Amino acid sequence: MKLSEQWIISQAPNASAVQNGRKLSQKGSFSNLAKSSDDTLFWADCAGSGKNPYHTSIDFTNDTAPTCRCSCPSRQFPCKHAVGLMFEILNEKEFKISDIPQDIAEKRAKQAAKKAKKELAKDETGEKAPKKTNPAAKAKKIKKQLEGLDKAEQLMTDLLSHGVGTLAGTSAKTYQTLAKDLSSYYLTGVQTAFLRLSNEIEKLNRDTQDYQEIIRILIWLNALIQKSRAFLTEKLEQKNYDAEDNELYEYLGGIWKLEELESIGSCQKDAQMVQLSFDVIYDDARKEYIDRAYWMDVKNGEISQTLNYRPVKALKYVKAEDTCFEAVQVPTLCYYPRSVNKRVRWESCSMEEVTPELLGAVRSHIGSDLSTVIKAVKNEIKNTLSEKYVAVAVQYDSIGTIENETVLCDKNGEKIVLRDRKADGVDHQSVQKLHHLPNGDLLKNQVMFGLMFYDTTDARICMHPYSIISDKQIIRLQY
Repeated sequence: MKLSEQWIISQAPNASAVQNGRKLSQKGSFSNLAKSSDDTLFWADCAGSGKNPYHTSIDFTNDTAPTCRCSCPSRQFPCKHAVGLMFEILNEKEFKISDIPQDIAEKRAKQAAKKAKKELAKDETGEKAPKKTNPAAKAKKIKKQLEGLDKAEQLMTDLLSHGVGTLAGTSAKTYQTLAKDLSSYYLTGVQTAFLRLSNEIEKLNRDTQDYQEIIRILIWLNALIQKSRAFLTEKLEQKNYDAEDNELYEYLGGIWKLEELESIGSCQKDAQMVQLSFDVIYDDARKEYIDRAYWMDVKNGEISQTLNYRPVKALKYVKAEDTCFEAVQVPTLCYYPRSVNKRVRWESCSMEEVTPELLGAVRSHIGSDLSTVIKAVKNEIKNTLSEKYVAVAVQYDSIGTIENETVLCDKNGEKIVLRDRKADGVDHQSVQKLHHLPNGDLLKNQVMFGLMFYDTTDARICMHPYSIISDKQIIRLQY
């Protein structure tokens, strides 16, 4: 296994673990460094706060998803000691070839047995067979969801009968309570919509009289209720209780497992992905941070996204993602049902350098006709349940200023205004950064990646720039 600093960062739970692990390596905290004769297992002792050192090991039997073990009490995985051992390997410290310790050999045997059991569970197609469903339990859940949809619709009807204008004097806590009540109906999407409604009501009561976002939420909520009711009723009538290739599944409280995505064919073998941008969003309604990265599939040019959810209450225990500057090789790439910018996940990967040749392959997928891209975006965002933005990449002839607006122009003379999305917040502002690029050539004949969206302030399609893809590198305007 060839390590790189970027790979170590991708394995660590957070930046602190990387920093602390690096310090452990630098100050010589490790002793008794040893490895197996086939270089698949590395282990060592690491000095801790007590008199006895911690026993740390890294098992590369599966080199795309190594197993880290440590005797320390940390609840982070991998812990700083394991990360430090990775730096010892990266820095080519001297590891003595030794026999594998008995306790690790036993754990390896258990892992091998577990893997063999998984292989036996695969069906004739070679894919893991989905778990058998309990029809009675599934039917009961769907009936409960339909009951919850009726309740949510009645709540919305009562609200509209009094008029949206009355919300300014309404307590936001009322809708927070309603959202909490919906938690027993397995309706995650509906519950979140009421929480967002509560947040907007607080704004009305505090510092604004803008009802636009509230109306948008109500339209979205009504569409979700109607489509979900039809979807669930059909499943109940047909007694079809399996997960389906339908984005409503998540809105209705479904949580996809990788094996379920594989079972419905939502996967791709041997994918090669390059990260185009990375950012962190805070969702005030759900009280969680979202680490979001956009990626391009080098083989087919599709732009997808990874989403890592970190609830505020569990920040210490959930691994934070970070910018990735290397290309990832993914044995099995799973993607969630969606029309564009699908969410993707993978269990393991390896990394390699992003070369000019690889960037050339990325750029080869990107068209130069801006009007075609804008048309596709309009068709997507007019879907009521879709996000009101789409991540796209476009070739441009130049970027300049027209009437105090930053404008991107393609080779055909088609133009689009580059503008920061207000919904992204001030920490995502990037348009002004374009005017401070160290190399003016980046404003000509390059590729722009960003979010194309409909700006209600002047009713036009705009683009929020996230990064520039040149023939040599990806220049990130975000993180």
